[in-house]
Amino acid sequence: MITLKKDDIVLQQHFTNKKEAIRAAGKQLSSQGYVSADYIEKMIERDRLTTTYIGNMVAIPHGTDDSKSLIKQSGIVVLQVPEGVDFDGNQVRLIIGIAGLGDEHLALLSSIALVCAEMENVHQLIAAESKAEIIDLFKEEVIA
Repeated sequence: MITLKKDDIVLQQHFTNKKEAIRAAGKQLSSQGYVSADYIEKMIERDRLTTTYIGNMVAIPHGTDDSKSLIKQSGIVVLQVPEGVDFDGNQVRLIIGIAGLGDEHLALLSSIALVCAEMENVHQLIAAESKAEIIDLFKEEVIA
């Protein structure tokens, strides 16, 4: 089970474009020890292949299939972007970077999608004023 920690969350971010936003998510994954720095470029490559925008103002950047060796341990980071950033014509206000070893990758995607399918949850995550509020919203579905 993945544990979302306060250090995994960055509030009130501002980005000029999606590449900058994806890099920030990758740097957060790297600084938390989940991935090596090379994973960041694989996240950008993955978004070029197929958008990581999933709808409801949420993007889930992650690496390509060939980047599994760059993952040190499974992890999740959350970047709150209240003013939004453009992802190919879609306004993204919540960026959830993930790195999953083995089958954990698909389980993470599925659990995040369950939380973010409800617009009420997404609005609460965007409006959250503390990291604890974000942890509480994800706790039931994604993380222990």
